[in-house]
Amino acid sequence: MKVRVFVSLKEGVLDPQGKAVGHALENLGFRDIGEVRISRVVDLDVPAATAQEAVEKGEAMARALLANEVIEDFRVEAAS
Repeated sequence: MKVRVFVSLKEGVLDPQGKAVGHALENLGFRDIGEVRISRVVDLDVPAATAQEAVEKGEAMARALLANEVIEDFRVEAAS
């Protein structure tokens, strides 16, 4: 079963990569864009009998390795 883990910085945590991308976009002529934040997506194929079981395994993997819960939030979805 496939799951998708979305990891993003928590609100209030500085995002220097997002700031750099925002600045580069402005230099390319894209004006009036708001704050830019960079996130990542991790696709996993996990052994599971149900979507709920797959999501639970994805959440466990996110807590163990994929996200730093001090500064990042994550959410897990069953993917088709």
